[in-house]
Amino acid sequence: MANSAEKVVVAALKTITGLKIYPDVAPSGAAGPYVTYQAVGGQDVNGLDGPADLENQRMQINVWSGTRLETSQTMRAARTALVEADGIPIGAAVSQYEEDTKLYGSRLDFSVWFRP
Repeated sequence: MANSAEKVVVAALKTITGLKIYPDVAPSGAAGPYVTYQAVGGQDVNGLDGPADLENQRMQINVWSGTRLETSQTMRAARTALVEADGIPIGAAVSQYEEDTKLYGSRLDFSVWFRP
């Protein structure tokens, strides 16, 4: 089976004990801490010779939990795990709060290179 940026991200995040991981959105009522991830772009690597054997995907990681401190700590752990998996952070984490769920969030994009 071909490799993908999603596989790289999930494998890296699975190294964080007890962390729940969901593509795109978490189920309604999910308790934190958890992470959602989604593809949000990337670099086109096709050249004049055709498709390259290396692809790129920009992946957004969103951490959610009940406190700002726990969210910050979980994002730090996620960032470390993804950097160790050769993910490249793009910028710095952005904080947020969801009034509907009463959860604190943090999001950060990573550039992920992989061989399909």
